[in-house]
Amino acid sequence: MSELLLELSGIHAGYGRVEVLRDVDVAVAPGEVVALLGANGAGKSTLLKTAAGLVGLSAGLISFDGAPIGARRPEWRVRHGIVLVPEGRLLFGPMSVAENLELGAYATARRERAAAIVRRRARVYELFPALAERTSQPAATLSGGEQQMLAIGRALMSGPRVLLLDEPSLGLAPKVIAEIFSAIDVLRADGVSLLLAEQDARLALKHADRGYVMRTGSVALSGTSAELLADDSVRMIYLGSMSEEGSAAR
Repeated sequence: MSELLLELSGIHAGYGRVEVLRDVDVAVAPGEVVALLGANGAGKSTLLKTAAGLVGLSAGLISFDGAPIGARRPEWRVRHGIVLVPEGRLLFGPMSVAENLELGAYATARRERAAAIVRRRARVYELFPALAERTSQPAATLSGGEQQMLAIGRALMSGPRVLLLDEPSLGLAPKVIAEIFSAIDVLRADGVSLLLAEQDARLALKHADRGYVMRTGSVALSGTSAELLADDSVRMIYLGSMSEEGSAAR
């Protein structure tokens, strides 16, 4: 592996007195797509929120470009290139597609030229042509797939170096899922690193370089995509045998 861009080491984190993550080690190298696999309740979302600064550490170290950032606030992380696309999208429903995208650039607008923001918006419309046809349409009136595209596009407006994607395929039709993951491939080619939480292990590993299998707040397995696809324990996910862990930790 090349020098790491984002590294989470010995992470313990949770909500109040409820510890969700226990001694988790996850890393992402520049230009790499890394999959987080596991059922609801495995801690995938909590790990992404911890990386984004939305869940505080009780122990462990988060490093970005080799420097510790565990005490940095979420807005600092966005300005420096760590951006979360949350499960559920959390768009501003009454606002238009264009307005949602504009808000995505808010954290970086003061230090960047307007031309850079214009280029990013154009790139979003290249990735997701459906959005370019609906610039004035309220986000709440978009289809589920278009809303997911907009959520990703809004994150891209801040110029992320690491994109944290939480369940991007959830509830979407197969055609739309294919469009979303095609965009993920393009983003990797553009040099964006991605940490991807996804219940569909086969889909995630098809597009990822490496993966981690999480179970009840810890990393149970890790390896290259080929190694994990060949592992009998990972195949259990396809059969749904991890689904009994519940959703309390999400």
